[in-house]
Amino acid sequence: MKANEVRELGADELAQRIREKAKELADMRLKHKSGSAVDKPVRLRTMRREVARMKTVQNERRAK
Repeated sequence: MKANEVRELGADELAQRIREKAKELADMRLKHKSGSAVDKPVRLRTMRREVARMKTVQNERRAK
């Protein structure tokens, strides 16, 4: 999800998506650390960046 797409989301929807993605990322990390194979390891990096991007937009809104 690009930053422009994230900025179009409402505050509640953004917070909900952050929670969903963070939970999914935590589950994937747990799966990866436990030794079972993750389907696409690169997905960990992209999900981490998506969460960071969404949190950045959220913090930009708070700063205004």
